[in-house]
Amino acid sequence: MLTTDDIKLLIKKYALQNAVKYNKLPQAGAVMGKVMAAPELRSRAKEINLLIEEVLSEINKMPPDSWEKELNSIAPELIAELKEKKEPDKGLPPLELKGSLVMRFAPNPNGPPTIGSARGIVVNSEYTKKYHGKLIIRFDDTDPATKRPMLEAYDWYLDDCEWLGAKPDEVIIASDRIAKYYEVAEELIKKGGAYVCFCEQEEFKALKDAKKPCPHREETAKKNLESWKKMLSGDYKEQEAVLRIKTDITHKDPAIRDWVAFRIIKTPHPRPEVGDKYCAWPLLDFEGGVEDHLLGTTLIIRGKDLTDSETRQRYVYNYMGWNYPETMHWGRVQIHEFGKLSTSGLKKAIAEGTYTGWDDPRVPTIRALRRRGIRPEALRKFMIDLGLGETDISLSLDTLYAENRKLIDPVANRYFFVWNPVEVEIEGAEPKVAKAPLHPAKKEMREIPVGTKVLVCRSDVETLREGERLRLKDLYNIEITGISPLTARFIGTDMDLVKKEKARIIHWAPPDGLNVKVLSPDGEYTGIGERGIEKELDKVVQFERFGFVRIDRVSRDVVVAYFTHK
Repeated sequence: MLTTDDIKLLIKKYALQNAVKYNKLPQAGAVMGKVMAAPELRSRAKEINLLIEEVLSEINKMPPDSWEKELNSIAPELIAELKEKKEPDKGLPPLELKGSLVMRFAPNPNGPPTIGSARGIVVNSEYTKKYHGKLIIRFDDTDPATKRPMLEAYDWYLDDCEWLGAKPDEVIIASDRIAKYYEVAEELIKKGGAYVCFCEQEEFKALKDAKKPCPHREETAKKNLESWKKMLSGDYKEQEAVLRIKTDITHKDPAIRDWVAFRIIKTPHPRPEVGDKYCAWPLLDFEGGVEDHLLGTTLIIRGKDLTDSETRQRYVYNYMGWNYPETMHWGRVQIHEFGKLSTSGLKKAIAEGTYTGWDDPRVPTIRALRRRGIRPEALRKFMIDLGLGETDISLSLDTLYAENRKLIDPVANRYFFVWNPVEVEIEGAEPKVAKAPLHPAKKEMREIPVGTKVLVCRSDVETLREGERLRLKDLYNIEITGISPLTARFIGTDMDLVKKEKARIIHWAPPDGLNVKVLSPDGEYTGIGERGIEKELDKVVQFERFGFVRIDRVSRDVVVAYFTHK
């Protein structure tokens, strides 16, 4: 196990490499991405976060021209890696097609699409666009109990797909097609490829582990068909009977041995069109495998952890005389900012009030990213650049934010927002209208009426000292005359104060501005913003010295914004 000192050294190596590469202090998330690539460290994320802050603070105190020398002394191989200037492979590899391309993205609609879902949506749509193929969205919603579908989620998926530029050519809902799966199951029973098993779970597990068949495995097709029809008519209780696919009972992988294709679930389906129409429900490997054949799927991209699914499904294909689609695999992607949040875990946290909903800025859903002001083009590029490698990836959202920043920075108007505000009385100041650029690249100016008092951030106040001279951005210069209460005096408008004395520039807001609340992944910020913000509903703007935000709601009492990123 790595010691704290070992981890600090590792952090320092990666932080210095990043600093040398970009000639600036690295973002914590970028360093976290490198460090967390080591599987043995993923359970120590909180500890590592604190260590990264400590190391970055140390590096920040070093002269920038010493970074490369220090890196060369502790990790010369990382210097060599930089000098190779070898760009990693990005984007999707070309396909070698033998015919038309039909691909599907097949979610279980038990919650809205997540960042993980976005990868499947984007990559499948990108390939079908490039090769003039067909994209199918198939809702695998045949588990009405354990992974119970949410009625809203069907529309959420289609809405998010369209937002991502991935509108499907066809939409299929598996719970509408149960009769088709029954037909295939009956055919398999007739061919001797499936049988009804009445073993209790523990009893079958013991036999399976011993590589021995259950006593029902060799029943006649006629007897199995009778039992199957009783399953369909609801004659059996839950867990009393299952339909199994006959495989190699001595297969080296126990998960392949005589796997379950159908089970009895008496819980009604949430879709009113389905309700309690069925009580024998296909498991995902059966339903998905059958649908890939029925829909004419020619290429499946799935996680490398799902190779067992292909092995299981091939038994059905072999019995039925079908050709299995081509398959490609990718490794897992872990996003540091979200850890291992599952859909069921999120659902529980929302019900308990931990999160405000599926679009809370702290949750990893596409709906949350949209509400924060992430552009679909940025998310698409982020996902495409991940490529299709089978290596597991551990990364930060900083890369996504960088792509999004390229899109919003040229168009986002600028405004002042002061969080945790402190009032300062300015002796000698006269009421005026401050004028500031609406955007650095635009001629249009914003006007901010201001009297003899302004608000500044408490974090700025904590670093001020009596007698310090500084500039209020786009307003005038002041000298601090008292700290508690905070007072100052007007000392002119000359920008030479900044140039000659290297005086600090801080932002401010008028006391009669708008009440503003910013919801962000790391908490809530409240304060005062200038009045022009109320005109920016549903747009992304930049709060100077704070970050980009999307204006979500404007009312008489408060403006609510969602934090986008720095």
